[in-house]
Amino acid sequence: KGTSEMVVGRNPVFEALRDGVPASMLYVQQFIDNDERVREALQLAADRGGIHLMEAPKPELDRMTNGLNHQGLVLQVPPYEYAHPDDLAAAAFDDGEDPLIVALDGVTDPRNLGAVVRSVSAFGGHGVVVPERRAAGMTAGAWKSSAGTAARTPVARCTNLTRTLEAYQKAGLTVVGLAADGEAEVGDLAALGGPVVIVVGSEGKGLSRLVGETCDFRVRIPMPGGAESLNAGVAAGVVLYEASRRRS
Repeated sequence: KGTSEMVVGRNPVFEALRDGVPASMLYVQQFIDNDERVREALQLAADRGGIHLMEAPKPELDRMTNGLNHQGLVLQVPPYEYAHPDDLAAAAFDDGEDPLIVALDGVTDPRNLGAVVRSVSAFGGHGVVVPERRAAGMTAGAWKSSAGTAARTPVARCTNLTRTLEAYQKAGLTVVGLAADGEAEVGDLAALGGPVVIVVGSEGKGLSRLVGETCDFRVRIPMPGGAESLNAGVAAGVVLYEASRRRS
């Protein structure tokens, strides 16, 4: 599991509740100025169900949030339940489908992780793999960026991405890494039509050395407009579209 998280402030709490971010507790300051945003947040929490309301004095909320400007509202987000990487491929095979998985290497922005989850869901993928260290996790920001798709698209976490990719290879999956200097263009890779793991690196550094060496293929996305790179969410979407096209 990950760790619990606090969303603080009237607008952030309202937006998290509106966007379906999982929550277990909504703390409300005693004698709060009950403006429209507070009323909307309370109504959303009541409508969702399963969110406990707790009234607390301002000093207690100050202590919980380490002095952040909470404006009288604090939302507790429970730890995310990560899947095991093996489960993603196993679930696809059990359904008679070729696994389509995205692994992220060095992607540290939760919003990019959420965007990748959204793309995986849109193109019929079976999940996302992230490393435990030096990588974005499923925070409230990632949930929001996923636009609700995180509720149905599993995210798995691994201790060592290289070993996880090698395990996928032994299970019959092809590992395809995205790289600006890839040997082939993404549209030319027939392997995307079968069981595959697409590895996306960070926008600045790309794939790490060991991960790049583990890939069966390294492919590039042609960009005639001259941009040097794409962020992880956009890059993953391009390749997932090609994989979905081949499968259909």
